[in-house]
Amino acid sequence: MLIGVPREIKVEEYRVGLTPDSVRSLAARGHRVLVERGAGLGIQASDADYVQAGAELAGSGAEVYARAGLLVKVKEPQPQERALLRPGQVLFTYLHLAADPAQCRALMASGAVCIAYETVTDADGGLPLLAPMSAVAGRMAVQVGARFPEKPQGGRGILLGGVAGAAPAEVAVLGAGNVGLNAARVALGCGARVMLLDSREAALRRAREQLGQEARMLLAAPAQVAEAVAAADLVVGAALLPGGASPKLVSRALVARMWPGAVIVDVAIDQGGCCETSRPTTHAAPTYVEEGVLHYCVANMPGAVPHTATHALNHVTLPFVLALADQGWRRALAEDPHLRAGLNVCAGQVTCRAVAEALGHAYVEPDTLL
Repeated sequence: MLIGVPREIKVEEYRVGLTPDSVRSLAARGHRVLVERGAGLGIQASDADYVQAGAELAGSGAEVYARAGLLVKVKEPQPQERALLRPGQVLFTYLHLAADPAQCRALMASGAVCIAYETVTDADGGLPLLAPMSAVAGRMAVQVGARFPEKPQGGRGILLGGVAGAAPAEVAVLGAGNVGLNAARVALGCGARVMLLDSREAALRRAREQLGQEARMLLAAPAQVAEAVAAADLVVGAALLPGGASPKLVSRALVARMWPGAVIVDVAIDQGGCCETSRPTTHAAPTYVEEGVLHYCVANMPGAVPHTATHALNHVTLPFVLALADQGWRRALAEDPHLRAGLNVCAGQVTCRAVAEALGHAYVEPDTLL
């Protein structure tokens, strides 16, 4: 199979779909890999590194789309990329369709086979291809959340960990999945007071096992969310419905009750965000103010640490890329129900129930298209 790796063109996105080591693994199995020139520069991987690993180089993204049968990316295709997709071509990347109806319509119109990292499952019901980026984003959420409460950044002038004679900041983390656990862990490490909220008792039990007694934990009933958010200096939005739109846990009215200069980092913005006042931003212009509260809603947070993020992502995606290349998409999905769960759009049909429900499309069982 000819596998294509285009350069990512989303604003301030520096990750790449395959590392040279991943290319080497594919080449060792007899596959050809076509990499757009400059695709790996964000992770300090030169074109020569890819050639030495066994890749061919393409002069443009258009060439990669025109020639490859399987496209391996990081971020969802941008509008100009969607126009290059063709029927039967396989796209393997993050899609986050529930918050992006225009992209969903374009993928349906393309006739391509679109497999989303974020809905591939594992035997424990987890999301293994989302987990490493969730860990990165959760940790980054507190890094940026520690910076923006500073007065020159428009914040309240709060030091996250406090000092002798001054109380630490109050941090509310909404969601106890991978993002929330990593955010809570880093916030505790900074010395902040952390409230972790989730609607699932089992998630809170797991969090207690990992975080010990330092973090306070509550079931995320509306009254408890309101109390925690209103008192917080930093709110991390980390609630996730696999494949679906994020639940809106924080209303505009609740944001208006927060401290002037408080900060919201909405990591769930890829899926629409946890807050009514959230809208996507970029690394180039990461923040805005609503109701006196600073919002950070960058939709590709791990893109700021591309070396770490790309290697962590390839560690979990490569086995699935190998399966798709070795077996073809029909057989690979037929034999692996966890990879099959990643199929979001195929031959013009929506094959992910959560996406179909979020966007009002008819749902088609993936099995019927294999």
